Amino acid sequence: MVELPHAIVLTGGIATGKSTAANLLRLYGFHVIDADTIAHEVLDAQSEQIAKLFGSRYVQDGKVLRKKLGALVFNNEQERKKLESLLHPKIKAQIVRQAKEQERFGIPYFIDIPLFYETKNYDLSPVVVVYAPKELQLERLIRREGLSFQEAKRRIELQLDIEQKRQMADFVIDNSLDLKHLQEQIEAFIQTITH
Repeated sequence: MVELPHAIVLTGGIATGKSTAANLLRLYGFHVIDADTIAHEVLDAQSEQIAKLFGSRYVQDGKVLRKKLGALVFNNEQERKKLESLLHPKIKAQIVRQAKEQERFGIPYFIDIPLFYETKNYDLSPVVVVYAPKELQLERLIRREGLSFQEAKRRIELQLDIEQKRQMADFVIDNSLDLKHLQEQIEAFIQTITH
């Protein structure tokens, strides 16, 4: 991995509030490279490959039908690995390109990588984890995605346990209460990294 001394990894678990934290960091003037946004762009750019690998029913008008493909890969590890080996190298190359542009400014910026610990694809530090306890993750995911309890539980279990991530992190932003609490956590964290 290229040297990226000003990069800070932002990660968490599904429905821990990482996107909200990223948006708050942007409000405080930090640049955030969003791996999910890059993944969506890469996915659509690979629509022909997706059709070849998984079937044309997963692509419509040159766009990948993400929910449909998601239902397949979330329930089939072999298919998920096939998708990851197609996308991950391309996503990583894009992230590195954008990070190099940010390095020129010599100030901290964030790389939002949802599956940072799971993919072990990036040799970067420090890492900040947006944390919420598992029960809250489940509750939020069910509410947000309209999933059944079992489906939400399965999606959460596909990721490394949030308590493990919390222990591995260099910094933890606690998001187990409300937005005001999250904002205070972010402000305290910014103080830590800028002083």
